[in-house]
Amino acid sequence: MISKEKLEGYMLKLSLTYEEACPNTWVIKDSTKGLANVVVAAAEAIVIIRVKVMKIPSKDREKFYETLLKLNASDMMHGAYAIEGEDVIILDTLEADTMDLEEFQASLDAIGFALANHYNLLKDFRN
Repeated sequence: MISKEKLEGYMLKLSLTYEEACPNTWVIKDSTKGLANVVVAAAEAIVIIRVKVMKIPSKDREKFYETLLKLNASDMMHGAYAIEGEDVIILDTLEADTMDLEEFQASLDAIGFALANHYNLLKDFRN
């Protein structure tokens, strides 16, 4: 498992605004970098990065799911869109033992890119 100090050190080096939500879990609250409410959690062998995007729409679900799958295939450099309960999230998992600063930053950059650039594609599906 990655140490708390190492993971917090990465967030400090990236000049991220964050807070510890509970042991081994942080919430990045850095809207200036497009990373508002991004959760970073250290588990046994992985670091999980996730952010809620929106609720699953009540209509046009087939087209919505097709859009998410196409975005996963074409635009997601790290992570993927996923469903958790009634929420759409972006989820990425990184191997804790080998994760370095550059890989952590690349994952966060990809998530920020997706949140910013996919907004217009997904906004019409919002209830």
